[in-house]
Amino acid sequence: ADDLCVIRSMHTNIPNHEPSLLMMNSGETQPTRPSLGSWLLYGLGTENQNLPGFVVLCPGKPVVGPQLWSNSFLPGIFQGTHINNAKLDPKEVIRHINNRWVDRDAQREQLDLMRQMNELHLQQRGGRDGNLESRIESMEMAFRMQFEAQEVFDLNQETEATRTAYGPGEFANACLTARRLVERGVRMVQVYYGNGQPWDDHEKITAHADKAKQSDQAVGALLKDLKARGLLEDTLVLWGGEFGRTPVSEGATGRDHNNHGFSVWLAGGGVKGGMVHGATDEFGFAAVENRMHVHDLHATILHLMGINHEQLTYRYSGRDFRLTDVSGTVASAILA
Repeated sequence: ADDLCVIRSMHTNIPNHEPSLLMMNSGETQPTRPSLGSWLLYGLGTENQNLPGFVVLCPGKPVVGPQLWSNSFLPGIFQGTHINNAKLDPKEVIRHINNRWVDRDAQREQLDLMRQMNELHLQQRGGRDGNLESRIESMEMAFRMQFEAQEVFDLNQETEATRTAYGPGEFANACLTARRLVERGVRMVQVYYGNGQPWDDHEKITAHADKAKQSDQAVGALLKDLKARGLLEDTLVLWGGEFGRTPVSEGATGRDHNNHGFSVWLAGGGVKGGMVHGATDEFGFAAVENRMHVHDLHATILHLMGINHEQLTYRYSGRDFRLTDVSGTVASAILA
């Protein structure tokens, strides 16, 4: 708890899952904008040329799916790479990671020939084609990934004590994988709990107990692990969802969606630990103190990453777009 900054005053004007997920991930309710991870990768670049700079771990797909890690109109190299972490064997986590028919030298020769042909095609198209350039880079990345990706997703390389600390299950494995990716220079790692929308308990809120127990253990272990390795001060951890739940019951013992006042927490990465920011009303329904919209959260995240959210722009269709659109205020009170 000493490392956590809990924001209790998040709010949006969107009560449904799909547009709320898009808002939380891209700052827009329509699937037309780049995701937060894509913006971060665009602004910061990558530190590892052998792994994607933006990795998404989910045993299946969340609601909305690939639009949540889309590069949209940003160049394709900033697209998130979705990894279905339901499997433990690294060769099954990334299908066809090994070429069974051609050895490494032959692959390199094939790829060099393909690159020459693509670059010739690029010259014939005036030397600029974002999709073709991204395809060239993606093929190179796929070749390099064959070796490092298998190593990074092999959790058997961790000690039994470490695996036990994170706990059992797909989410725990994803959190441990996230740490392994971060320490290898992957810029953005996004971890989803379960396939679909497992937290959407309209009928029985007590079903959250088992999920919370499993996720709390894994996230707690992740924070301790990052801190012990000296990574937490340079790594921003964000935990949250697209909205909260109402303080009153729905159906039997369930709870409805609540976008008027909900919580997220941050840790590491230049955030003040051991504090609470904002508050809801006496019923726990609506944010009333130090209210933070998603645009404010995004502006704060970019600031913590050393980026001015008003200056990180990309020109598309005659307009300079940015993650925070025309809004967003940095929450200076939570900065260390």
